[in-house]
Amino acid sequence: MPQYWLVGAMWEGKHDMLPSFLAGGYWYLGYTPEQDEGQNALRDQMVIGDRIAVKKMLGQGSPNIEIRALGIIKHIDIEDGYKRIYVNWVLDKIARHVPSRGCFGSVHGPYSYDDAWTKTIFCL
Repeated sequence: MPQYWLVGAMWEGKHDMLPSFLAGGYWYLGYTPEQDEGQNALRDQMVIGDRIAVKKMLGQGSPNIEIRALGIIKHIDIEDGYKRIYVNWVLDKIARHVPSRGCFGSVHGPYSYDDAWTKTIFCL
């Protein structure tokens, strides 16, 4: 069974990397390894076949996030200690609002396919 992940695409809160990610067929955590060990540890659990959803916060105080793209991990490339996650983007240019459940960081998961919230995000 694949695992399900929620990831961000805003670097430093102001650089929207999603267009680059979609065009290049990948997702990349914009941290150096020493900056956020927790986020890197989560990213390191991703494997080929896992599903990812790119999210965006909707502003301070909003209880919801916006789901912007959905994809399936097809390859993981490790270079100089960094991981680039290559993705088959199966759905992009979406704007589905879902409860945030506290997912305001860069990587959240893994989630199970049988979770109702996960089904809302991934249209299962």
